[in-house]
Amino acid sequence: MTPLGPSAHVDSFTRDNLPPPDLWPEFNLDGFDYPERLNAGVELTDAMVARGFGDRTALIGNGRRRTYKELADWTNRLAHVLVEDFGVKPGNRVMIRSANNPAMVACWLAATKVGAVVVNTMPMLRAGELSAIVDKAEISHALCDTRLMDELATCAKDSRFLTTVVGFDGTSNHDAELDRLALEKSVLFDAVPTGRDDVALLGFTSGTTGSPKATMHFHRDLMIIADGYAAEVLGVTPEDIFVGSPPLAFTFGLGGLAVFPLRFGAAATLLENASPANMIEIIQKYKATICFTAPTAYRVMLQAMEAGADLSSLRAAVSAGETLPAPIYEAWMEKTGKPMLDGIGATEMLHIFVSNRFDDHKPACTGKPVRGYEAKVIDGDGQEVPRGTVGRLAVRGPTGCRYLADDRQRGYVLDGWNITGDAFSMDDDGYLHFAARNDDMIVSSGYNIAGPEVEAALLAHTAVSECAVIGVPDEARGMIVQAHVVLAQGHAPDDVMVKALQDHVKAVIAPFKYPRSVRFCDALPKTQTGKIQRFALKPTADA
Repeated sequence: MTPLGPSAHVDSFTRDNLPPPDLWPEFNLDGFDYPERLNAGVELTDAMVARGFGDRTALIGNGRRRTYKELADWTNRLAHVLVEDFGVKPGNRVMIRSANNPAMVACWLAATKVGAVVVNTMPMLRAGELSAIVDKAEISHALCDTRLMDELATCAKDSRFLTTVVGFDGTSNHDAELDRLALEKSVLFDAVPTGRDDVALLGFTSGTTGSPKATMHFHRDLMIIADGYAAEVLGVTPEDIFVGSPPLAFTFGLGGLAVFPLRFGAAATLLENASPANMIEIIQKYKATICFTAPTAYRVMLQAMEAGADLSSLRAAVSAGETLPAPIYEAWMEKTGKPMLDGIGATEMLHIFVSNRFDDHKPACTGKPVRGYEAKVIDGDGQEVPRGTVGRLAVRGPTGCRYLADDRQRGYVLDGWNITGDAFSMDDDGYLHFAARNDDMIVSSGYNIAGPEVEAALLAHTAVSECAVIGVPDEARGMIVQAHVVLAQGHAPDDVMVKALQDHVKAVIAPFKYPRSVRFCDALPKTQTGKIQRFALKPTADA
């Protein structure tokens, strides 16, 4: 590991909680040279205005367009508020809670400009889930869309760390506390000269089991994913218009719908409800050229094209979040004449590190490593396996895993390589082919869902005696959550109970995690030591 460069953080919490140097992965930064002082918020706004992009559209959302000059001015006003009215210091952690809209992007950029470490969160998270994140990252400030304030207020009420919660208007009305204060501020702001090795972002892994894992990403990392994947694979130009469904709270969405377009003077369309129908409408209205979503959404788009929808403006259809079935790839090729670019990324790696290319692609294949990365397939002892053999995927490159104060770093990094948790094989030509997840995560419509978390929610219901949660194949979503439940005495295994349990889970944890299939049984299969044998449930799990 190379020594860390200078830091502008007054609050040194994140640097103090980086993993020990001997547990870092090896980094290859060849070709990714940035000055010692680098602020990603400035690079994506004021620097773009200085390069002549001021009058070009940066963001489209909530019925209006915003230029790069407007975005720079907006974020500078917000930055003044954060420092002058709420005392945000460089290195403080700032949570942002919002759906995908221009205001969320502006808050993220403003907080980055003042040198804060941003934690973007999904609007679906409940108070308990927010509290775990606040406690892990010792978050002092939160910026929240006023429409989503209730759960955060509940979280803040008993928090040891979260002292300041400020509301902003996620619509175009700009009628909330943060917005009103910003009106009085200057559009000029001297951004904090953060170091390229200062932590800019904490990405919490989706579906984490147990205590949440926070991945730590530097200002340079935000530039690397654009200057690497977005430049090499997508070939982004200022003429591009991005659209997609991933939440900005996930690093996949933040890269694809904010970092990538803003780095190259392109435009991003942002949808609070990025259903396939809404994305189809936006693609047609704004002639979007690059789309980020999951295979399930592309299936709906194919059906829409059959019905007459014109999606011919799309030059790049990026698929990630779950494995891309060959029939969808082939149908897209047949319908559009353009490849669907399957790729794989990880929150730990920040974004996509293996991908197909426009001129190098094939079905049921994830492609080859992105510029700067290398990959191999290993066995349980860390030894490379023969070509064609399924094993654990190991990667290294310009980004890599750095967990915030977490012993699980030892499990993710092995001899300088990042062990992603995915099972792959590599063919004789060096192409990587996805096999499965190494663990028991359930990937449904691109979301990672931890079975044990759903089980814990179900067990909190008085009617549940025991339960086991597994993922089962589903044509529309890839997989769905299926719960096998043993009811307590006196409760009837009927449709009313199914709905009661589903509603209960939705109320306790993020609603997308609820079991879409519930099966009642008299007992669960177990080992002699009492451990539930989830694998024994799968042969009959045909929901």
